[in-house]
Amino acid sequence: MAAPEKVAAVEEITNRFRESDASVVTEYRGLSVAKLTQLRRDLGSDANFRVAKNTLVKRAAAEAGVQGLDDLLAGPTAITFIKGEPVEAAKAIKQFAKDNPGLTIKGGYMDGRALSTAEVEQLADLETREVLLAKLAGAMKANLSKAAGLFNAPASQVARLAQALADKKAESGESAAPAEADGDSAES
Repeated sequence: MAAPEKVAAVEEITNRFRESDASVVTEYRGLSVAKLTQLRRDLGSDANFRVAKNTLVKRAAAEAGVQGLDDLLAGPTAITFIKGEPVEAAKAIKQFAKDNPGLTIKGGYMDGRALSTAEVEQLADLETREVLLAKLAGAMKANLSKAAGLFNAPASQVARLAQALADKKAESGESAAPAEADGDSAES
């Protein structure tokens, strides 16, 4: 690669690091162009899979302020730059790596820190943001229903207690009334 091409490649990779919310570093061996094209399709529009030279990636990462990837940059390297929600792209990469042993997840970068292979796989195992928000909303709604029940419980308990006292008083009043009636008839 000529010097101007290298400069342009470093600039492009630097921009991708800066614009992406996460990145996943993979090693690929023996994957055909058709397989890599399939992976790119599986990743969707929010992720960009790019094969790159390790030296150029190291320079670009340094320029973008991305640290901790140097150890991952050995062998044939490809980086997936992810804009937006990283879970779906991580799922696609993990599934593709499972189906195609020629692709190996080496690690990644997200939220200002390097990720291990295990962390990238944990990210892939998460639910999407929308699903997690829906579950959170459901849990909050259920808890609010329980809280409303708890707040209403004392009032309903007081009402039941008052009714029980009234019933008891009515019962004792009825049994006292016949006793008084018996006593009145005994005096006459």
